[in-house]
Amino acid sequence: MDKINILWADDEIELLKPHILFLKEKGYEVQTANCGSDALDLVKEQDFDIVFLDENMPGLSGLETLVKIKQIRNDIPVIMITKSEEEHIMEDAIGSQISDYLIKPVNPNQILLSLKKNLENKRLIREKTSSAYQQEFRSIGMTLSDRLSIDEWKEVYQKLVFWELELSKSKEEGMEEVLRMQKTEANTQFSKYIINNYQSWLNGKDPNPPLLSHTIFKQRVVPEIDKYESTFFVLIDNMRYDQWKVMQPIISEYFKVDTEEMYSAILPTATQYARNAIFSGLLPSEMEKRYPNHWLNDEEEGGKNLFEEFFMIEQFKRLGKDIKTSYTKVTNNQAGKKLAENIPNLMGNKFNAIVYNFVDMLSHARTEMEVIRELADDEKAYRSITVSWLEHSPLLDILRQIADKKARLILTTDHGTIRVTNPSKIIGDRNTNTNLRYKQGKNLNYEKKDVYEVKNPLDIFLPRQHVSTAFVFAKEDMFFAYPNNYNYFVNYYRNTFQHGGISLEEMLIPFITLSSK
Repeated sequence: MDKINILWADDEIELLKPHILFLKEKGYEVQTANCGSDALDLVKEQDFDIVFLDENMPGLSGLETLVKIKQIRNDIPVIMITKSEEEHIMEDAIGSQISDYLIKPVNPNQILLSLKKNLENKRLIREKTSSAYQQEFRSIGMTLSDRLSIDEWKEVYQKLVFWELELSKSKEEGMEEVLRMQKTEANTQFSKYIINNYQSWLNGKDPNPPLLSHTIFKQRVVPEIDKYESTFFVLIDNMRYDQWKVMQPIISEYFKVDTEEMYSAILPTATQYARNAIFSGLLPSEMEKRYPNHWLNDEEEGGKNLFEEFFMIEQFKRLGKDIKTSYTKVTNNQAGKKLAENIPNLMGNKFNAIVYNFVDMLSHARTEMEVIRELADDEKAYRSITVSWLEHSPLLDILRQIADKKARLILTTDHGTIRVTNPSKIIGDRNTNTNLRYKQGKNLNYEKKDVYEVKNPLDIFLPRQHVSTAFVFAKEDMFFAYPNNYNYFVNYYRNTFQHGGISLEEMLIPFITLSSK
């Protein structure tokens, strides 16, 4: 690594020779100046990494020199050194963008600490983060070899997301690759866990099933309604846990998080199944049986999520809740602005459901639109776009208003997404659905090792359209591709964000309760 080049400007520079010698012994290059004008000449001629600047020099004062240095090189960190502790001098220096402030007499260790803090801070954080994850890597790896419960799987996934966010900030590409490999291994083991346990969650054989799409209203939402004058249930479609974590600092300006937990989306992890289950409190086959005029199967024409408000009202009736409600679906920016204007009128309702479709539209747009494909090239970029959208969307205004009115906020989603990389060949008839992560149809032909196959859909409470209808769910980061035009199809959809199958990202999703600050 190149030596760090320091400029030290002080009219008593001769008295600082021991400090300068100390820094040189530590491997730093140090050049000196006796006055502000000489310092400026050196800054114009050479590339310094940092400047130590005496505040009280004859001629150009330290503050005047600081301003001129910033005009030449705004990015260079400047450490102001002064005998004075007068408040106005400190305020002037801070206002002129100093990086640190030291009071004379300074000792060598103070100087060294300031250097490390201002020049090596990012490197030190990066190294510490990398080292900490290396230790956690071993711990997570050992955990993955155990027989985990659903709560332990949630903990593993939370840890993986935490380190994914930390390593993305530290820009440790080598360790990020190690994490990706560990996440892949986690999804392999999680898929096995789901295949072994999912059916028992639904049929009552598991005495402690996790919180699921069709149980969150009864177990989590209704108890909150009873505590507050008005509750807003905001469902951001297709929001992963990592997306919630990067949006959390923005939302936390207005709300404090009371509870943060994960629940499991049902299979398929697709909107028409998972979101209808949330609002109806029923599993798909139960919806089809109870409300045949309000449920559409994959091969039937028409919108599959047109009756969520009806399902919600019916569920409240079954749960004995005779309350005033509203339901609003936001599918574009204009609809978001209209809802923001209407928030004051919704405060009189006991319960307001808002379905915000942007994250879902983003994931589909990334598949369809070349610009979005370039912008959201990986998970890090995908999260970044999500944050940028939230900061400039009507949703943030809506959340501010909810906070101002001291209403209860529940924030959740219906399923997540996974970036798919590995194609799996499948053959089906023309009525087979188009989703890349799950297929249902007659006479499906597929790679058994790549899927969770359910030959009798009723076993997992899915409608059975025909006697020979089966469901298959892609595991890990697989996506289904037909043999004809295979290469084009694979190149087009590889590295896109999809949902419908089995992965930590799709199934383990956030459920957050918040109260206004």
